[in-house]
Amino acid sequence: MSKAIAVTDDTFENVVLKSDLPTIVDFWAVWCGPCKMIAPVVDEIAAEYAGKLQVTKLDVDSNALTAMQYGVTGIPTLILFKNGQPVERVVGFVPKAKLVSKLTPYL
Repeated sequence: MSKAIAVTDDTFENVVLKSDLPTIVDFWAVWCGPCKMIAPVVDEIAAEYAGKLQVTKLDVDSNALTAMQYGVTGIPTLILFKNGQPVERVVGFVPKAKLVSKLTPYL
């Protein structure tokens, strides 16, 4: 089963921006309740779309530079990157079906 890959400020460019696959980044924090609610949804998407979509997680508390660079002010924020560019953004907890509907045009 595929799970989300942890990324950091140091690995973000290589893992996310240079990826051949569309990549979703889950900006989250340990203390964030809605982040804990969306985590299993993100893991399910990672498993279901393995090979079509790369799924990553970035802890905003220990990787503030990347979060600031992409204007993440509320968490969870999920940003979909394609060809190194952010193309879709979802802020807050959303049901899986809504999240998938925002991702599928880019896959």
